[in-house]
Amino acid sequence: MRRRLFRQKRTRVNQVFTIAIFTTLTAISSVSCSKNDNVLVTEIGVSQPSRRSATTSKGGEFYIQGKNQHLNGDLQAAIASYSKAINQNSQYGAAYNGRGLVYFDLGDKEKAIADYNQALSINPNDAEAYNNLGNANASLGNNREAVKDYSEAIRLNPNYAEAYNNRGNAHATNGEKKGALDDFDQAILLDPKYAIAYNNRGNARAAGDPQGAIEDYNQAIRLNPNFAPAYNNRGNARATNGDKQGALKDLEQAASIFQSQGNNDLYQQVTKNIKELGR
Repeated sequence: MRRRLFRQKRTRVNQVFTIAIFTTLTAISSVSCSKNDNVLVTEIGVSQPSRRSATTSKGGEFYIQGKNQHLNGDLQAAIASYSKAINQNSQYGAAYNGRGLVYFDLGDKEKAIADYNQALSINPNDAEAYNNLGNANASLGNNREAVKDYSEAIRLNPNYAEAYNNRGNAHATNGEKKGALDDFDQAILLDPKYAIAYNNRGNARAAGDPQGAIEDYNQAIRLNPNFAPAYNNRGNARATNGDKQGALKDLEQAASIFQSQGNNDLYQQVTKNIKELGR
């Protein structure tokens, strides 16, 4: 995946973001690449465990344990706990789905897909499992299949804002700008405080409407002042508009946040782009 760097004739910003950004407790957001020059963020549903979501059985206890271990970053232990839950109850669809999320984070997308499919064989109406299956397919470049998966998630839960956002990413990767914009619009309609969807809609608008993209990035940053990808993307849009100083300011802020979060690869890439722009 290769993208343009800053150039003297026409100021542009470009970057390659290939590692995940983790937000604690409520969700995991991963930075994904598309034909767009900016950073798309996909929502991967990991939520704080609740005992109400599990049975009072031993399997339910292992399930809650696995979720807590996943959130704490102890991935191998989480797999072991989910596997114990499944051993207690072979029809424990939520445990398959949870284990699939851990495999996804470990980079074993095939095992993740196998677990999501098993969860769906147990419960064909599991919208979350379809959404997660879509994420795994998209990560493997199977964006047409991902669109189908997200569409199933939306059919089962028409208010599933994350699935609209993720399908919008898949449409954007496929070069389907209208479909992407429609999905991001719907995600925002369902959740007006959805910073990630504003960021992604900004990306979809950036090529033909950089000022409109900046407005979306502004909103994403207003909702989440520590949202480094939105600063990075706004820097891209400002550079396209010829606002070199504004672009540098945004990129420096993105780099600072990435560094504070320990995302060294992202920090180094943005720093490289800052140097290119400053020439």
